[in-house]
Amino acid sequence: MNGTAPFPQVAKGSPQISEELLQVSEEVATALAEQRPVVALESSLITAAPTLDLPLAIEKSVRDAGAVPATTGVADGRLLVGMDPDQIERIRGAEHVQKLSARDLGAAVAGGGVGATTVAGTIVIAERAGIEVFATAGIGGVHRGATRTLDISPDLLQFTRTRMAVVSAGAKSILDARLTAEYLETAGVPVLGYGTPWLPRFYVRGDDIPVTRVDDLTTAARAARTHWQLNGRSTVLLAVPVDDAEAVDGDLVEEAIAGALAEAERTGVTGNKVSPFLMRAVSRATGGRTTSAGRSILLGTARVAGELAVALAAERAKATEADR
Repeated sequence: MNGTAPFPQVAKGSPQISEELLQVSEEVATALAEQRPVVALESSLITAAPTLDLPLAIEKSVRDAGAVPATTGVADGRLLVGMDPDQIERIRGAEHVQKLSARDLGAAVAGGGVGATTVAGTIVIAERAGIEVFATAGIGGVHRGATRTLDISPDLLQFTRTRMAVVSAGAKSILDARLTAEYLETAGVPVLGYGTPWLPRFYVRGDDIPVTRVDDLTTAARAARTHWQLNGRSTVLLAVPVDDAEAVDGDLVEEAIAGALAEAERTGVTGNKVSPFLMRAVSRATGGRTTSAGRSILLGTARVAGELAVALAAERAKATEADR
């Protein structure tokens, strides 16, 4: 049973938070107190899941890697860290579920409703709980046409404020990958490519935007800890390419997006309706292959995040032993 445990030790340098606001499951709190690896997971995908199979499979991938999953959310005026199946089902089945980025958390807690966290919302909660690693399929980024619309995901700004190792398959394919990479470089957010010198593009493996390659997670863990020691509270991104067998042809994706953007402008699709419009277009163009690729990405990034959390815990233990 998922009870509430004593308040965990927050990460060094993290802002303090009232114990009454943060409800940490007993499993997660115990793992944090014992300095064992924990991986934060967002809950926004839960609202779109027809069943609990995928959310629970993602948590299993984290466990199989040797870490404890901590799915986050908001309910009854509290930030949840580590949710049991009943709590996950409550968010999935709620009639009115707020999609919560970092800026939305205060109002959501004050209002006492049910909320599902995005990338930015999750890493804020995770950092306050003392968690160092977060897994997601794809981060937000600079949208296509942002030079005209200024449409940029709050994920990118939050990365400059939050001490976290974020594992993903890069920015979502419908975004402007090159401008996203430029933003991250200007913001001083390091991007490490796991087994690749190129920035992955979600469904597409990527082959034209260079990143710093790391071939093992011990090196990635050391790079993250060193970055935090030198640069303080900011995020390190570990980009994991989609498996070869699941990857989608990049030219096909770009062609579908170009056509969909032209159609969106013609038919007046604007604002937050554009992204789902583009995603549907890519799904049609690939014959639905994006569904299989998306599941592979979710499970793969969760597994790698679990392994990275294990490597970070090992590095922390070595540092503690050396200080004695």
